[in-house]
Amino acid sequence: MRAIAVDDVRGRDVGRVAFRESNVGLLLGGSLGVVGMLVLWIFFGQALAFVVALSLVVICTIASLVGSAMPLLANRLGIDPAVVSAPFVTTVVDATGLVIYFLIARAVFSL
Repeated sequence: MRAIAVDDVRGRDVGRVAFRESNVGLLLGGSLGVVGMLVLWIFFGQALAFVVALSLVVICTIASLVGSAMPLLANRLGIDPAVVSAPFVTTVVDATGLVIYFLIARAVFSL
């Protein structure tokens, strides 16, 4: 948000910013996935541990992409980036996170 406000980042920088943020999301999701997988494997078994770990990686990566791209796209469309940064991004990430989790679980458990 600060970079947009001081004009360090513009709408044309969406690809560069999204790439950097997706790497951060991938690292965060991978770290959380490893920790979650270790704990869940002990108590609930391999399949559920895999579902949760993979879901964390994908959801964190998508959350980083959406969280970085939406304010830039809003700014480019002439909308205040602060308006979409919290409520819209949170709603999109929460909704897609549930869908991702259930799709991964369905694929792993062959439902």
